[in-house]
Amino acid sequence: MQTLLFDGDKNLLPYQGEAFLFQQFFTKTECEVYFEELLNGIEWNQEPIKIFSKEVMQPRLTAWYGDSNKPYTYSGITMKPLRFTPALLAIKEKIEPLAKVKFTSALLNLYRDGKDSMGWHRDNEKELGTNPVIGSVSFGAARTFKLRHYENKKELRTIELINGSFLLMAGETQHYWEHQISKTSNQVGPRINITFRVIL
Repeated sequence: MQTLLFDGDKNLLPYQGEAFLFQQFFTKTECEVYFEELLNGIEWNQEPIKIFSKEVMQPRLTAWYGDSNKPYTYSGITMKPLRFTPALLAIKEKIEPLAKVKFTSALLNLYRDGKDSMGWHRDNEKELGTNPVIGSVSFGAARTFKLRHYENKKELRTIELINGSFLLMAGETQHYWEHQISKTSNQVGPRINITFRVIL
């Protein structure tokens, strides 16, 4: 298992995808300000999802924001966007030059502690298009992020997403690579993750 800490100018994936990690992309002050604004200013919800036809509550809090009225559907949930907040707009505008796209929507996840998680999945919903560009920004406690090839499960990348990091996924990544944030028994504080997307 390979743990990657910083490779902003190098593709983290060996084939069939593109992933670039920029640790400390945001300053310490930006991290503190944005974390507090998002924690207290976002309309967080805990939604039920369907897993193998069974409805369970998501092990995290979520929110959906955007600059259009286009909904987003995954795991049996259809989310209607709220308008971007000033903090989300500022974060979006900082990552867009590097991503080379204008993001229209954002899925936010609040991991309250180590018990909160995200299971293996691909961001391959039809609303995202053929080769979606995903801009993932993290504030708060560091959590372990894993990328695994969808067919060759032994092909695995483990990344530590720290406070202020920016992970850019593009190309064929969502076709061939799945990702997750697993639970941890370690004592960790809250983490906010924003995945910016383009909804067609």
